[in-house]
Amino acid sequence: MKKPNPDPEKADRRRNGSAELLGPNSEIGRKLKQYYDGLVSEEIPDRFAQLLRQLEQTEPAEKKG
Repeated sequence: MKKPNPDPEKADRRRNGSAELLGPNSEIGRKLKQYYDGLVSEEIPDRFAQLLRQLEQTEPAEKKG
C-alpha cells in the first residue's frame, strides 16, 4: 500500500523547522557566517604580514636565549 504524497508545504516546513525554531538567532548565525566567509577570503594586508614574519623570526631567538 502506497502512502499518499505529502503536502509540499508541510515538507518545506519540516525542512525549515529547526531554523524557524531559532527565529532571529538563525538569521544572525547565517549573517555572521556570511561575514566570516568574506573575511577569510580577503588578503592579509602587507603591513600585518610583515609583522607576523617579524614575530616568527624573534620567537625562535627568544627560545634559545
